[in-house]
Amino acid sequence: MKREKSVKNFIFGILNFVIITLLGIIIPRLFLLSYGSEVNGLISSVKQIFSYFSLLEAGVGEATLQALYGPVAKNDHDEVCSILSATNHFYRRTGIIYALLVIAMAIIYPFATQSDVPQYIIICIILFQGWGGVVKYLVTAKLTLLLRVDGKTYVTTNFGTIFTIFSDFARIALMSLGANVLMVQLVFCIVDLCQIFLVIFYTKKHYKWLHFKAKPNYDAISQRNSALVHQVSGLVFNNTDVILLTFFCGLKTVSVYSMYAMLFGMVSTIISNFGGSVSFAMGQLFNSDRKRFEELQETYETYYLSISFALFTIAYIFILPFLRLYTSGINDVNYVDKWIPMLFVAYQILNYGRNTSLNIVNFAGHYKQTQWRAILEAVINLVVSLVCVYKFGIYGVLIGTVAALLYRTNDFILYANHKVMNRSAKPTYRRWIRNIVLLLLCSIAGSFLPKEYSGYFQLIACAAVVGVAVLGFFLLVNSLIEKNARKTMIEFIKSSIAMRKNNQNK
Repeated sequence: MKREKSVKNFIFGILNFVIITLLGIIIPRLFLLSYGSEVNGLISSVKQIFSYFSLLEAGVGEATLQALYGPVAKNDHDEVCSILSATNHFYRRTGIIYALLVIAMAIIYPFATQSDVPQYIIICIILFQGWGGVVKYLVTAKLTLLLRVDGKTYVTTNFGTIFTIFSDFARIALMSLGANVLMVQLVFCIVDLCQIFLVIFYTKKHYKWLHFKAKPNYDAISQRNSALVHQVSGLVFNNTDVILLTFFCGLKTVSVYSMYAMLFGMVSTIISNFGGSVSFAMGQLFNSDRKRFEELQETYETYYLSISFALFTIAYIFILPFLRLYTSGINDVNYVDKWIPMLFVAYQILNYGRNTSLNIVNFAGHYKQTQWRAILEAVINLVVSLVCVYKFGIYGVLIGTVAALLYRTNDFILYANHKVMNRSAKPTYRRWIRNIVLLLLCSIAGSFLPKEYSGYFQLIACAAVVGVAVLGFFLLVNSLIEKNARKTMIEFIKSSIAMRKNNQNK
């Protein structure tokens, strides 16, 4: 069952990625051409600020995930209901605060930023973006946590895919007809809210035993305050850059940053799908069979790192040629910069490469033990970014993020191996060094490729060929060196094929 769910999570995650990517490439360009870089930067800035509102979970989301792994693995329905009852209590209590913050932001933001966009448009965009988040926070957030732990991320992924298609095609049609930006955002908000009904229907049908009247188990999520510290750290990494650029460099610079973030974010989505498709199984295994977890962790880390490094290498090689095509005809700001991709690659590799170690810490529930480390990470990010943004602008905020990640990624590797797994961190560092060397070699080779292409078809064809070669190169080298990982992966593939044949015969 776990293997089948993992496959579904990955397959539907990739399908979602393909659709989101295709539409995600079209929508921003239409926004830029229809409304300019300033409106595009405004929407990106508002999204990033709203992401901070997730702090209202007060760490409950992360603490709930960790608490649910054991009961879900043991099929203990009563304990699951008790934990989710406690979670639901905190969500209802903070939902009102969430709504009030949305209103406050709509009032304050237009006066806190310098922009040529009319204030009433800014206010309406904030309200459209915010109220959807409020409703989903109150109604479906707790249900989504259960689906994640039970390995059914593919369910919410499929719902998201369906409504993304509807909303994006509606937005494309409206922009093609010259509709006002408010109408475009309103349609997106309405369609996005429709996902709520599908999530409720699905959970009622497949989890008939689920209710929120059980006695709340507050002890199970007692680490919510410690988990909050880690959430703050994550939000600082993912969103501080845009907020600092909004107030110190302007919305056009935010638009440039967001364009690179969007493109590298597409690669990050693939990596998240790969990691997320099996994380629920690894979490359950960690809490039920530690010996087996240790055996599989080595293999998972080997191939997770090789795939992550390979995909970011491909993105680095082709991002500037793509942007030259994508932003042609847009003259209000320059989007092509040779230094930004280098900083983004360092940022993304450090951020996503550490996930194998981060998962171990989360599975163990070591939120309180590591909270001061998360605080230090956030402080490094903020201090370095604030100092550098004045002098280096967009480069400065990226330098701040990379500086913090250099500390925290190493800290995660050492803590996960030494404190949780009681083993040496040398194998993990060897994998990192090996993949960094491969990244540098492939990047140097990629510098000999054309810098400009006549059209998207030529660019995509070249990227496909190079992508297969780079990914194959990373996987081959890592498989040849990592004997145990190679052996485990071959056994896994053989057993999966055998299981599928048996199921077909039945």
